Amino acid sequence: MKIVVLDGFSLNPGDLNWEGLKEIGDLTIYDRTEFAEDKIIEAIADAEIILTNKTPLSRKVLQKCTTVKYIGVLATGYNVVDIKAAKGLGIVVTNVPVYSTTAVAQMTMALLLEMCHHVGEHNNAVKRGEWAASKDFCFWNYPLIELQDKTIGIIGMGQIGQATAKLAEAFGMKILTAGSRKKPELASDKLQFVTMDELLENSDVISLHCPLLETTKGIINEQSIKKMKDGVMLINTSRGPLIVEKDLKNALDTGKVAYAAVDVVSKEPIDPNNVLLSADNCIITPHIAWAPKESRARLLKTAIDNLKSFMNNDSKNVVNS
Repeated sequence: MKIVVLDGFSLNPGDLNWEGLKEIGDLTIYDRTEFAEDKIIEAIADAEIILTNKTPLSRKVLQKCTTVKYIGVLATGYNVVDIKAAKGLGIVVTNVPVYSTTAVAQMTMALLLEMCHHVGEHNNAVKRGEWAASKDFCFWNYPLIELQDKTIGIIGMGQIGQATAKLAEAFGMKILTAGSRKKPELASDKLQFVTMDELLENSDVISLHCPLLETTKGIINEQSIKKMKDGVMLINTSRGPLIVEKDLKNALDTGKVAYAAVDVVSKEPIDPNNVLLSADNCIITPHIAWAPKESRARLLKTAIDNLKSFMNNDSKNVVNS
């Protein structure tokens, strides 16, 4: 059984191990594979098992690689694989759901707290000598914000949205949520299901936790921003294309949106000309919400379990059944 990992470095830069896969078959690991169909076909060669994170597997690639029986996506999202083509060719495709719930919710709150306290900037200011030169025992270079009794609007109340809501509640925040699926059992005096317009109009903080679909692409745009409170804070740890970035930049530059913090952008790695790089009061991190070691270890374990289940004719987490 020949197994090929097309882009293993982001999952395992050296702090995890591949032993679980080596026990299953003849394993070849590429840190990265060039996103060109001929290079991908060459890397797959005569493999039966393919594991990929972001390396795309198109219809052409799958048709050329006739030995492939199984594709394991090393992520929750699986849009890198032509699912219809795989199904037509009898190839099972699996993903890894919910592995990063805790990590992404934690990162969401880290970004929110950074916007409230600007810890990094104040640390830098101290090391630049500004505290030593201060006439007072303290100083701050940005407004400092307390979260108690603020309202956070969570767009998307899946596993990550729910985990984020619990953390927000611990800070004494009120929670509004809107999305395609209502979960009445989650409603309480602290958490209310509302319309999207109500969420936009009443939230001090808006955090995106919905999937990228045709109906959610560009959900944050000029028109939706106009409905928001003046001085709102916006967080995106979900998918970059949920935001029309030029519209967000304009809102940041005018102060309509006071701060934004995004862990994802429309094109990754980020384009050097991305408009958010020059936007006022915008924190950008390099798609790391999912990446604590504990989270990646869960991902790898589930990916191995998925493959073992497939080999035992009991496939789990199949996305093209």
